[in-house]
Amino acid sequence: MTEIHPIARIRTDFPQKFGLPRQSGLVEELTGQIVFEPEYRNPDMLRGLEGFSHIWLIWGFSQSKGWSPTVRPPRLGGNRRMGVFATRAPFRPNPLGLSSLRLDRVEPHTERGPVLHVSGVDLMDGTPIYDIKPYVSYSDSHPEAADGFLAPLEERKLSVEITQEQMERVPARGRGALLAVLANDPRPAYQNDPERIYGMDFAGVNVRFRVEGDRVIVREVRQSDTPAGTGERDATQ
Repeated sequence: MTEIHPIARIRTDFPQKFGLPRQSGLVEELTGQIVFEPEYRNPDMLRGLEGFSHIWLIWGFSQSKGWSPTVRPPRLGGNRRMGVFATRAPFRPNPLGLSSLRLDRVEPHTERGPVLHVSGVDLMDGTPIYDIKPYVSYSDSHPEAADGFLAPLEERKLSVEITQEQMERVPARGRGALLAVLANDPRPAYQNDPERIYGMDFAGVNVRFRVEGDRVIVREVRQSDTPAGTGERDATQ
């Protein structure tokens, strides 16, 4: 059997999985950079890619341990089991993930070699990338597709309450993305305690918040104690 090796890693503002969107493309404001491993820093590999608006990433759950034939999707409250192949959970025989991202631009020559700038990311900083393929609209898009057990579930948007002082502690480049992440309700679907304070590391800061009804109330923004590192999304439905 042929072994597969990372060809690149993605750099994002999430050093930990909490807060990451449930799927790629849900928060277009979240950006990332795909940096290739030294042996793959050949700009010729990207020739023609600049003409595509989106790409597919095949990546690895590098911290996943073992697999299970059934899993408990958080979107179903964490109390119903579904077959692992009916979900996007990380507990798979081969711990591979799939994301469709917008390709904002191709930078073929940098000090780090070729770099792909993408948005709509749902990956932790340092996630290993195993392959990149162009998204082809005439074959990859299926507007009539059925969503299975997820069909009755709707993505709701929350209002975000954050003071100007708190917002100014967030790096300017990440402020819009932070608001979008919070509006998408980063909590697990089965947690609904309005008094609970959640902490999320993002762009070098730790954001502490609670959710009351349809409101996200930011309590504190402070410098994060968690450095950016290597990891991956806990992809679930």
